[in-house]
Amino acid sequence: MSILLYLSANGNDSKKFKGDIRSPGVPSRVVHVRKLPNDINEAEVISLGLPFGKVTNLLMLKGKNQAFLEMNTEESAQTMVSYYSSVTPVIRNHPVFMQYSNHKELKTDNSPNQVRAQAALQAVNAVQTGSVSLSSADGGSGTQSPVLRVIVENLFYPVTLDVLHQIFSKFGTVLKIITFTKNNQFQALVQYADAMTAQHAKLSLDGQNIYNACCTLRISFSKLTSLNVKYNNDKSRDYTRPDLPTGDSQPSLDPQAMAATAFTAPGIISAAPYAGAHGFPPTFAIQQAAGLSLPGVPAGALASLGVPGAAAAAAAAAAAAGRLGLSGLSPGGHSVLLVSNLNPESVTPQCLFILFGVYGDVMRVKILFNKKENALVQMADGTQAQLAMSHLNGQKLHGKALRITLSKHTTVQLPREGHEDQGLTKDYSNSPLHRFKKPGSKNYSNIFPPSSTLHLSNIPPSVGEDDLRELFRSSGATVKAFKFFQKDHKMALIQMSSVEEAIESLIEFHNHDLGENHHLRVSFSKSTI
Repeated sequence: MSILLYLSANGNDSKKFKGDIRSPGVPSRVVHVRKLPNDINEAEVISLGLPFGKVTNLLMLKGKNQAFLEMNTEESAQTMVSYYSSVTPVIRNHPVFMQYSNHKELKTDNSPNQVRAQAALQAVNAVQTGSVSLSSADGGSGTQSPVLRVIVENLFYPVTLDVLHQIFSKFGTVLKIITFTKNNQFQALVQYADAMTAQHAKLSLDGQNIYNACCTLRISFSKLTSLNVKYNNDKSRDYTRPDLPTGDSQPSLDPQAMAATAFTAPGIISAAPYAGAHGFPPTFAIQQAAGLSLPGVPAGALASLGVPGAAAAAAAAAAAAGRLGLSGLSPGGHSVLLVSNLNPESVTPQCLFILFGVYGDVMRVKILFNKKENALVQMADGTQAQLAMSHLNGQKLHGKALRITLSKHTTVQLPREGHEDQGLTKDYSNSPLHRFKKPGSKNYSNIFPPSSTLHLSNIPPSVGEDDLRELFRSSGATVKAFKFFQKDHKMALIQMSSVEEAIESLIEFHNHDLGENHHLRVSFSKSTI
């Protein structure tokens, strides 16, 4: 039994069926995909089947918003249909539906549509053939676990859960991720739908650097065969359960934002068809088969996977905050910001150090002697400078909207010895208040745009709600709401009357001495009370 495709003179797809018609409920290695978006491409359809086995043929019926995928075995087609019956794939914000076809195999002609489909298939199979033969040589995938244990060595730049999801999704559907620190090493457990996909990812990624010359992946099979994820937050994620609570760590994302996190920032993935309700991830085929070009990808990093250098960290963090990240930056470039439209009566190097320090480690600050409404702020690297600029540009400080651009200067010069500049230049390179000095710091996961709600931590047991309300009111601000974290009274949320008030309160009270050797930590929160 087969399907033959003919292209009619007016360009509309039509099809002629040969053979017996069977019930769509009867398993077949041909899967019928319906309700595809109009602008779907071949690579995106193929990638629906890739996590479950080899795709051996493809028939696109674009005029009908349908396609037929032929898998190499009936078993892989069954796994695919079964998985998608519980997790609806979403392509370009369109839910897509599938069922078994009435036909056991596909036969396609040489129409232009089918030539494109065959070219896409060949590109994917060239990649898959290498991995399948390696799997066999390695003793077969059946004895391995679908869960990989990942250790990130040489951690010079932050590696977030979303960056890991971004990388590992290239090889198939990632179901769950748990991240943790053990023996002073950042580690993760990554669960795929099946062991063969895990094997493919391990063979391709083990020993690779995420960023140039650092953040090396060491990958082995876990003894676990399934992960139990209780919370969807920055430490753990179950992509099949967007309804899970965030737990008591600072909540970062609602389920839909969670689904879209790694795919909204340009530069990480150029094509982002799956940013939808269930967060079905782009798979390996999209880059390989679609032949997308990715400018600014450094040699030696995961270039073939389209992860552009250290900018991926910034983009992931910026995407998590609901902003667009900027890609193609080298960690060392453009680390000095020019900040203008400051209030010359109120601004100090210290207040700029605290505010910009929310988004990176501030090395030096110089308020210009003759133009005190302008300042130069030197961050630790270009990624942090971009992050600070994208979050703070246009925000109000002391009644004036900040204007932030990249400076032509590569460093902030300190005044020469004996030349006093009235304390307008400060060197903070050895400050103990840097939030991001420690590799893998949890602060990387809690970078959010300025908001009226502040996250407070390191609160001693003796300090209560009234004490903190009184403290924040002492600067003249209005406290609208306050809430301790349910299970951890060292942390709380406090809501001010405006974003501007929250910015000034953060500057005023971050590192405030609360006694008992506790200095208050203040950051912006994604949550509201």
